Amino acid sequence: MKKLIGLVALCVAIGMLFMLFMTNRFIGLILIVLLLLIGYNFFCCD
Repeated sequence: MKKLIGLVALCVAIGMLFMLFMTNRFIGLILIVLLLLIGYNFFCCD
């Protein structure tokens, strides 16, 4: 469980750093939705 929490914290930090340099908010929202769907499929589906 600690490794999973660490992975999530690392991914959130990388995402925040990436969004700091991105100027277009629409592309950022599309990227967020895409990564949420990928994360859901990896962790919740068989």
